[in-house]
Amino acid sequence: MFASTLYTCGVSRPPSVGSHDHGLGVDYGDALDKTLLFFEAQRAGKLPYENRVKWRKDSAMRDGYAQGVDLVGGYFDAGDHVKFGLPMAFSVTMMAWAAIDFNKDLLAANQMDQTLQAIRWGTDYFIKAHTHPNVLWGQVGDGASDHLCWMRPEDMTTSRTAYKLDSSNPGSDLAGETAAALAAASLAFRPYNSSYAHVLVYHAEQLFYFADTFRGLYDDSITNAADYYTSSGYQDELLWAAAWLYRATNKEHYLQYVVQNAASMGGTGWAVKEFSWDNKYVNVQVLLSKILLEGKGGSYTSTLNQYQAKAYYFACSCLQKNNGYDVQLTPGGLVYVRQWNNMQYAVSAAFLLAVYSDYLSQAKAVVNCPEGTSKPQDLFNFAKSQADYILGQNPNSMSYLVGFGNNYPKQVHHRGASIASISVHNSPVGCVQGFEEWYHRTTANPNVIHGGLVGGPDNNDEFDDDRSNYEQTEPTISGTAPLIGLFSKLRSTNTRSSPYARNSPKTSYAKKTQNAPKSPYATSNVAIRFKHSITGTWQDKGKTVYHHTVLVKNMSMKTVRDLKLRIDNLSGPIYGLMPTSEKNVYQVPPYLRVLLAGGELVFVYIQDGPQAKVSVYNFH
Repeated sequence: MFASTLYTCGVSRPPSVGSHDHGLGVDYGDALDKTLLFFEAQRAGKLPYENRVKWRKDSAMRDGYAQGVDLVGGYFDAGDHVKFGLPMAFSVTMMAWAAIDFNKDLLAANQMDQTLQAIRWGTDYFIKAHTHPNVLWGQVGDGASDHLCWMRPEDMTTSRTAYKLDSSNPGSDLAGETAAALAAASLAFRPYNSSYAHVLVYHAEQLFYFADTFRGLYDDSITNAADYYTSSGYQDELLWAAAWLYRATNKEHYLQYVVQNAASMGGTGWAVKEFSWDNKYVNVQVLLSKILLEGKGGSYTSTLNQYQAKAYYFACSCLQKNNGYDVQLTPGGLVYVRQWNNMQYAVSAAFLLAVYSDYLSQAKAVVNCPEGTSKPQDLFNFAKSQADYILGQNPNSMSYLVGFGNNYPKQVHHRGASIASISVHNSPVGCVQGFEEWYHRTTANPNVIHGGLVGGPDNNDEFDDDRSNYEQTEPTISGTAPLIGLFSKLRSTNTRSSPYARNSPKTSYAKKTQNAPKSPYATSNVAIRFKHSITGTWQDKGKTVYHHTVLVKNMSMKTVRDLKLRIDNLSGPIYGLMPTSEKNVYQVPPYLRVLLAGGELVFVYIQDGPQAKVSVYNFH
């Protein structure tokens, strides 16, 4: 784990000689798939059958039991086995943001399933951790005792104490970031599982109320976290959560919140060159700029302009056009902020500039810097320069993404990766034994932690591949998460795809939750599309009941007659369709037997639990 805070960005430089530039460019598709593998390796709890990291097994299966709450699941933070809530929530927010803004890129890479699974591994855990409206369990495990042992997660004997936030022990930063993660995730899931998306928004709104009403720093309440992930403040997380809730719900009072609190909470006052799990100001500024760029500012335009001005400051400092107030770069062109896990800052800035580049491009806008105008392509080029450095185009010709290429860190500071798998070495490895027999070895780790982004080189581009050099060789979930969006976007500009992604065993998440391989509609092979939405909810005998509305649209250029739909997992009444003699098959009413090209029809159903699965059964 790491304890550094904040983040900055860098500038496009001529590429160094890299081991993966063969005329066609870097294989971002392979890098993307390996990044998603890292999150499978970091899973705590009962692993699914399809988990692709075979050297990992079930672990931490009694988390929370001593406190009477089920906290099994979630993600281990880094090379250790503590589940820290703040960086975990930040990681989920970053993955969800990628699934929303780069959804076409992830679908084209055939990686939306894996991304949604990675997000849900976190959100399912957050839902369990949010046991009451004003209670959030924010950490499992003790950093001090965990660091005294070198053990596989499957052998863990260290403390698994769980720590919570409540009205007497608040944590606005942690609760706010968790609310942002759930709100963003609801948008990611909405095209595929509207019921789950609704649940995520429900928890997000409650957590935002808790964070805003009972204010305080989370590490004042969970003091065990203070030595590892100290929070510099909670105002940015409150603005961040409100911004995401506005995007997820379109409720104006969330937009009013970020406008009314813009100055008092620093949203329009802080001009920053850093972005990380701790500092979200520039995230807020870029996200709110989107509203302005879309021409939807209305009466809030004046304040949104102030937010956008600070987003410009960030972009200009990255592009070295900020009148000297620029970010520091290594001689090889990498952003440099801090000695400990510096790579996280370069990755976060690259992701954010890739997002901002898209927003500006769609609005046909530019960034006005003190030293000249910058086009959206300039921001995108910056993002690419940082990604390429990470993947091997650097003075060391080394990939800092573990498992990518031939030259990458082999002695990664990671307990599970550094000890032979329990399936190979099935005797328990004790606390001290792990140090004596595995930590101090000078050979490569027996397991490759594919896709983990290590802390990276120092300010002179120098890197020491040594397991004890945790500042440079430890990977973290918060440092790696922004790569999912970044690599998926860069892959779209590259002619190469990843054979690893195509051949890897995987399940179709979209098919499991609803037959919807594309967003925002589920597409059948006959050009009939379905769009699900929840248009009402209420409580009945202790259960939450949902009113589902399904829009059916003929996307072809031909007339469709006698359309029949198959509806599985339907447990409640349905309106607007007629049953047939065939099980689970329904037909449209007589007056809708002909559906013209571009024509639409709507039906509704009511039930609790997951939404039904809708597909085309037959038509003429």
